[in-house]
Amino acid sequence: MLNGEKMLFSGAQATNVLTIGNYIGALKNWVSLSDEYTCLYCVVDEHSITVRQDPATLRKRARELLTLYIATGLDPEKNIIYYQSHVPQHAELAWILNCYTYMGELSRMTQFKDKSAKHADNINAGLFTYPVLMAADILLYQADVVPVGVDQLQHLELTRNIAERFNNIYGDVFTIPEPYVGKVGAKIQSLQDPSKKMSKSDENENASIYMTDPRDVIIRKFKRAVTDNEACVRYSDDQPGIKNLISIYSAFSQKTPEEIEREFDGRGYGEFKLAVGESVADVLEPIQKKQADLLANKDYVDSIIKTNAERASYLATKTLRKVQKKIGFPEIVR
Repeated sequence: MLNGEKMLFSGAQATNVLTIGNYIGALKNWVSLSDEYTCLYCVVDEHSITVRQDPATLRKRARELLTLYIATGLDPEKNIIYYQSHVPQHAELAWILNCYTYMGELSRMTQFKDKSAKHADNINAGLFTYPVLMAADILLYQADVVPVGVDQLQHLELTRNIAERFNNIYGDVFTIPEPYVGKVGAKIQSLQDPSKKMSKSDENENASIYMTDPRDVIIRKFKRAVTDNEACVRYSDDQPGIKNLISIYSAFSQKTPEEIEREFDGRGYGEFKLAVGESVADVLEPIQKKQADLLANKDYVDSIIKTNAERASYLATKTLRKVQKKIGFPEIVR
């Protein structure tokens, strides 16, 4: 059963534990969006193997991510929560779309350049065509809306270009997706270098707050967060470290930056950083407990995985068959 007329697709990789930046910019928004759209939330494990993975670790993290989706408030009956690798239509459509995507378009992708620099010994074809699989993820479900961070807008623009190119040849086949960028907390910066985005792959363990971090670790990391010598809590570009902490506190406390400035007027950074840490820990603790309960309930989680893969596959098959017919593949004889 579909929740609304418009479709929404999003997902995350299971290669590393998600940070609070992922929570603020994605998961937190997803919960509210599920009231407005028919939502598919995918564990994009096929994307993960462009970089070498330990198989057991990838399986473990994929399950942890799927349960985290649910623990943060996504209803697995209301939303379609599934593994990308359990719906083979993703890869099938990606191959077809590869034939409608130009080498020049892919070579301009910023993420390809960045990952090639980081993994110079493994610049594989999958890394190069990664954006086409992302396009297939989205177009397979005729998604109207895709929640994206600022750094993903380039990929969504390519998806739109591929869809428009295909539609111009074969008629109205794909919905042209629109981006949804959250107004609050769309980009949370590193606690150790406020000029960089908080990343789940940052080698400095104090730079990021992970969704699995216990309370004492969260408090300690915020105490070590980079600030400045201004000695005042202001939401200003001139104070990037403090501005970042205010953005985090705002997202977790529901207070506006102006309210936070008034709350800590004349108070020190030590008090402020402690308050930010406690606010984050207060939100994450019940999420962590619910996730632990889910991971302990294997049969329940397995049933969700099976049912939602079937739901996703049903929707994916409708689009894939339409595409196959348009390009001239023979019909399947049943």
